[in-house]
Amino acid sequence: MGNAGDDETKRGRAIAPAAAKQDLTGIGAALAPAMFAALLSRIFNWSRSGVGPRLLAAVLLFSSAVTLTLTALQLYLDYNREVGLIETRLDEIGRSTTGSLGESLWNLDQNQLKLQLDGILRLPDIRAAEVREIADRPNPIRVEVGERNTRSIMTREFPLSTMVQGTSRAIGTLRVEATLTDVYQQLLNRALVILASQAAKTFLVSLFIIYMFHLLVTRHLVAIAEYVGKYSLGRPPPPLRLERRPPYEADELDKVVVAFNAMCANLEHAYGELREANGNLERDLKIRQRAEENAHASEQRFRDYAETASDWFWETGPDHAFTYISDRSDSFGIDRTAMIGKRRFDVALGRSTEAQKWRAHIATLERHEPFRKFEYRALTAGGARYFSVSGRPVFAADGSFRGYRGSATDLTEQHETEERLRQSQKMDAIGQLTGGVAHDFNNVLTVITGTIEIIREGLADKPDLAAIAQLIDDAAARGAEITSQLLTFARRQPLEPHEIDVNGLVLETAKLLKPILGGNVEIVTRLADDAWPAMADPSQLSSAIINLAVNARDAMPRGGTLTLESANREFDGADGAGDGDATRGAFIMVAVADTGHGIPADIRDRVFEPFFTTKGVGRGTGLGLSMVYGFAKQSGGSVAIESEEGRGTVIRLFLPRSAGGAQARTGSLQAPAAARGHETILVVEDDPLVQGYVIAQLGSLGYRTLAAGDGATALALVQQGAQFDLLFTDIIMPGGMNGQELAEAVRRLRPEMRVLYTSGYTDNALDHEGHLGPGVALLRKPYRKADLSLRIREVLAGEPPPEQHA
Repeated sequence: MGNAGDDETKRGRAIAPAAAKQDLTGIGAALAPAMFAALLSRIFNWSRSGVGPRLLAAVLLFSSAVTLTLTALQLYLDYNREVGLIETRLDEIGRSTTGSLGESLWNLDQNQLKLQLDGILRLPDIRAAEVREIADRPNPIRVEVGERNTRSIMTREFPLSTMVQGTSRAIGTLRVEATLTDVYQQLLNRALVILASQAAKTFLVSLFIIYMFHLLVTRHLVAIAEYVGKYSLGRPPPPLRLERRPPYEADELDKVVVAFNAMCANLEHAYGELREANGNLERDLKIRQRAEENAHASEQRFRDYAETASDWFWETGPDHAFTYISDRSDSFGIDRTAMIGKRRFDVALGRSTEAQKWRAHIATLERHEPFRKFEYRALTAGGARYFSVSGRPVFAADGSFRGYRGSATDLTEQHETEERLRQSQKMDAIGQLTGGVAHDFNNVLTVITGTIEIIREGLADKPDLAAIAQLIDDAAARGAEITSQLLTFARRQPLEPHEIDVNGLVLETAKLLKPILGGNVEIVTRLADDAWPAMADPSQLSSAIINLAVNARDAMPRGGTLTLESANREFDGADGAGDGDATRGAFIMVAVADTGHGIPADIRDRVFEPFFTTKGVGRGTGLGLSMVYGFAKQSGGSVAIESEEGRGTVIRLFLPRSAGGAQARTGSLQAPAAARGHETILVVEDDPLVQGYVIAQLGSLGYRTLAAGDGATALALVQQGAQFDLLFTDIIMPGGMNGQELAEAVRRLRPEMRVLYTSGYTDNALDHEGHLGPGVALLRKPYRKADLSLRIREVLAGEPPPEQHA
């Protein structure tokens, strides 16, 4: 960089090559006062504006922030050290004086106590000490020295004790106060010294940096700015040169000057070319005017499109036949080539059923009036779709009608969403009704199922009456199955999901299917060797496969092939796993396929509706597929159906993959055996018939019983000290306390109490999103004697319940 004090340098900021040079000979003799005053004046003027003050402020702020941060860190470390010393001193007082103080206090020697406290008070930073006697007599001893304070103190209390007949006995406390005032004063003095020294150093260094920045950079930037401000293309000045001694090689400022001079030369050359181009532009004026007219017409066209705002655009002629359809229509399955020349009402569906609407629309077109959001259904290459169209008439300059321009919006997805919402609302309403009926109906079925077992055992030697009892038992089992299907369809059946081996469960279920399907149906399995374990309720999955297999058998009256398949599937959310819902994640697929007559296309979307069936009267309830659908959705999966008339049907269940490492299991498909016991069971059941039945069955199994009709009565028995080993309670009960609330109240009194719930409908009182929580034992109504005995033994033999926290 150049030196501003050289004898041969020029004092102006920028000069032309022909400018006169100043004679600076002899400047060294008068430099001291004159240059110092000039330097101060220049620095003052420079500091009023420009980058210098901002640079100075930035340096000062950054340096101040660093100084404050480091000072704060140092003070923090010093504070911790000083406080640590005081804490150590207090701990040492506690270790060294409590024994002697306790002995003096036991001897009631107040003078000795005061002498010892005065000794403590002489320690550094200790401001007060006090001994208080713990005694039940009037005026216990209290000795205090020093001046107590409430601010900036640290206190410690130490118990004073003595040995009485070999036992330590607390007789008083020692309270010691240490002040932090001296620590704070030392830290403040240290902070002031550090800040003052750092501020002076920062300010001097900043001034030196700013002066060098001005000397080497900013004064030359001002020269460049002045040259640019006076530059004129009409009368260009000589090239720019800076007032500085040439360095050994060009630096950044020299490169800027060279580049700027080159740019000025290019500007002068471009100025001549610009004047020549202006002549060419004048000759092209007529071409430009014609282009503006075409642009205006195009702008008007697309303004019309924007006003009708939609997904794709169209135009029709005076006969209302399409003359133009935009490329965007391809994404909706519209064949634009086939549509050109046709009218909208020529491709519309439902004109006969909506004749009045179409007559009004055609009349609007004939009157050449604009229209908005006319909705209709049309047949496209991609199938039937719903559209909403808007248009406005187009007239020529002479007023003649030229046709319509407009836009169309695809409403197919909106219609499908509305239909799914209506279906969901309908299913939810049925679910609410189902839950209310299921509770009372399952109570009745529990009594019927249990008592018919007793009757059947008593009629073992009377075959005619035993057959009638078996018919009643079969009817009750059928009623229980229908109720369970209704609850599963409505997603009101609490599931007990486990990590299950899907292939093993399918094979076990296939063994049960052979006698059900008959000999004219061949069962084929195609199971993936690497099938993932699934997280689902094994009994519900087995029931779903059986339901699908029975439907497949009915679709093959002359026999056929039933295929059971498993495979791994992963979905990214864009392609739904079956029923249109966006699904993401890993799933295990279980498919049931038949070679039957298939499902007609017009009813394929209704097969999962409750009570919908194509079977004759008395041959089906219409709940089988509804149950499968509800089970899949409640398990976190989905269901898909494919069918073609004459070729068969495939129904696929997608169940979530299990992420745990537990041993996969298939679930037991065998009936439980009765087991006896001798424990005492508290039975809480609001239905008198069910309560009497349960007490009788438990008595026959060897158990002792206590009974209550509601939660409040049961809780009162517990509070009175009634002893029992198991709480067996219904979930839905009157009186404002359900079974879960009763169990929580009992476990607050007896944390180790085991609980077995029973219900035909939980109303989500126990489950979370349809799944039973961990550690919850539930016996679903209706149940048989063997089910009751086995479930009770499982709960009584299981692990104790986790501790409940109120």
